[in-house]
Amino acid sequence: MKLFRLDASITPGTSASAEIADLAEAGWTAANPGTTVTRRHLGTDALPGDAWTLAVTAGFTPEDDRTPAQRDALALGATLAAELQDADAAILAVPLYNYGVSQHFKTWADLVIAGAGATTPVLENTPTALVTTLGGGYGAGAPREGWDHSTPYLERVLGDIWRADLTVIKREFTLAATTPGMEGLRDIAKAHHDAALAAARDFGSRALAAS
Repeated sequence: MKLFRLDASITPGTSASAEIADLAEAGWTAANPGTTVTRRHLGTDALPGDAWTLAVTAGFTPEDDRTPAQRDALALGATLAAELQDADAAILAVPLYNYGVSQHFKTWADLVIAGAGATTPVLENTPTALVTTLGGGYGAGAPREGWDHSTPYLERVLGDIWRADLTVIKREFTLAATTPGMEGLRDIAKAHHDAALAAARDFGSRALAAS
């Protein structure tokens, strides 16, 4: 069995998304002894910011005329795509930053698309947990309802383009415990936290049944 794990938090030592992803990974590996885990941490080992541009422009350049940087970018995209295509399951821990996905995650996703092709379902039927964490609340009735521009994008890419068997584990109000003025939201935050941890525990057993 092969499990692919991606993290995108820029604060790995205190990452709310990593806590949930760790639990999902532990459940999967416990249920599948001998699992090989391939990891990428975009927050601590970011991909080159110009790699996607180089990979795309290489596609419009005759092979003999490509620069070494273009060839390297194409090879990187192919490697990233292969990591997903080879996986029997995947866990992606992707926090919301500034109401959207971070630039380092977007670079990774764009490079996968460049490496595999725009319509290639690199996660087709692969049990995949999307762990996404949000500092505040963005649900119905919240002051910032509709400001979460990350989750819909992630669902489109992972579910609709890459065809993953997608489980979304979403935890809101991660900042309630430490942010002045959010004290009244701590009970709601705890409920979100508990639900996310339960969903992470459940992922391993449901992924096992699908494998």
